[in-house]
Amino acid sequence: MAFRASVESGNVLLRFIVRVGRESLGLVSTFGAMAIFFFFGFINIFRRKQIAEIVSHTYSIGARSSLIVMLVGLFTGMVLGLQLFYTLVKFGSVGALGSAVSLSLIRELGPVLTAIMITARAGSAMAAEIGILRISEQIDALYTMRIDPVRYLISPRIAAAIISFPILTAFFDLIGIFGGYISGVLLLGTNAGTYLYRVQFPVDIVDVRGGFIKALVFAVIVSTICCFQGYFCHMRPQGFGAKAVGLATISAVVISCVMILISDYVVTSFLM
Repeated sequence: MAFRASVESGNVLLRFIVRVGRESLGLVSTFGAMAIFFFFGFINIFRRKQIAEIVSHTYSIGARSSLIVMLVGLFTGMVLGLQLFYTLVKFGSVGALGSAVSLSLIRELGPVLTAIMITARAGSAMAAEIGILRISEQIDALYTMRIDPVRYLISPRIAAAIISFPILTAFFDLIGIFGGYISGVLLLGTNAGTYLYRVQFPVDIVDVRGGFIKALVFAVIVSTICCFQGYFCHMRPQGFGAKAVGLATISAVVISCVMILISDYVVTSFLM
């Protein structure tokens, strides 16, 4: 009995190891495929006749997301100013409110929250649109017309994301700092001159550059994942047709948000 129990426990452990290994290899394979997918999409950005498509997708990803990004930035700055004010009061450092708000937004919250909001609005739309093109066989039709679908569909979206993310991050930071001014100065009575001076004084070009580097990294991650999920939605084993498009859209948003947070830590550790 003891021998049989040990054999069964060994088999359970072996099956667990096999499953973990299979999932790990599948994950590595998927990320490798995404890297190759991004490479071909990126090099096709510089082909001829891409400007019109890039401008169109920049309007869709960037301009049409600006309102929600600025709205979130305003209330993020207001909440940040409110919370930091009551925290700094305990240490007698209310004068540092402007520094705390500006550095928090520029270094961390601006790029991350901007990327998440664009993912929710534009990233899901990219995955769904490309997925519908796939299941309706329009991508196959491009192949028959000798048009490269990656160049025609993916490259302009990657370029538009690379253009839009830093610009919207800058808008988020500015509106967020203004939101902190509303909370700290207009509502709680902090000195306006002190707040504005502290906004400028500690912020260095290194902080601004780090925020834009994060925005560019997030742009690559979000555009690649969302386009990849939509482009290969027909290969999903969980379903096909409209269900595959829905699953691809959900996966695109969830994976993008998780990778934004993971890459945020990685990039921050390199920039520190």
